[in-house]
Amino acid sequence: MNKIYGSAAEALDGLLFDGMTLAAGGFGLCGIPELCIDALVESGVKDITIASNNCGVDGFGLGKLLDTKQIKKMISSYVGENAEFMRQYLSGELELEFNPQGTLAERMRAAGHGIPGFYTKTGVGTVIAEGKEHKDFNGETYILETGIFADVSIVKAWKADTSGNAIFRKTARNFNPPAAMCGKVCVMEVEEIVPVGSLDPDHIHLPGIYVHRLVQGQHEKRIEQRTTRKRADAPTPAGAGGGCGDKGEA
Repeated sequence: MNKIYGSAAEALDGLLFDGMTLAAGGFGLCGIPELCIDALVESGVKDITIASNNCGVDGFGLGKLLDTKQIKKMISSYVGENAEFMRQYLSGELELEFNPQGTLAERMRAAGHGIPGFYTKTGVGTVIAEGKEHKDFNGETYILETGIFADVSIVKAWKADTSGNAIFRKTARNFNPPAAMCGKVCVMEVEEIVPVGSLDPDHIHLPGIYVHRLVQGQHEKRIEQRTTRKRADAPTPAGAGGGCGDKGEA
């Protein structure tokens, strides 16, 4: 079975429809499916519900779909880097379902393993628990969270073989594997595709059984918050204090 497609648009062809539920991998701007997002923008599909750790930033990542108003609802953990997200949410144009990060990842993973729901202590006694079933186990209260079963998953891996066995790089591994698992169809974009047998089985993070379509391409890999350290030989600003020893403090 050939899983390799020539472009993200080709890989998503026949899978998209208005009102669909989409699971998207990535953490911040790390490991996001940039090519698939661009293809979604071009497709014009609308009223999408997206389960993802975040919604990108203004003008990049899933933020592009906010600009075109193709997203109806976000199921997310963090949305603080996107002014357009805030504007649409506060104006009532966008629905939002907040999830703690661990809960969101587990909701995806659970669905991928055929588990419709699970109990967790996370969120008990907060707005997260409102309207959810509560149950006591060994004297502790838990809330019921349901699995996220997506119509399509879009994820990004560093390297995969032609069967879809994939390796993720560092932080990109956080949400991409569970997002890939919970979709009826998973479209995965990668930086490199290698022959089957090229990858050490002990290094594979996601088995190819979860991956249905593959596309290789170039990625921008934009940095969300660029933070640098001062050079060691940089001059000390005039009037700046020294360490504790300079102040005679213990």
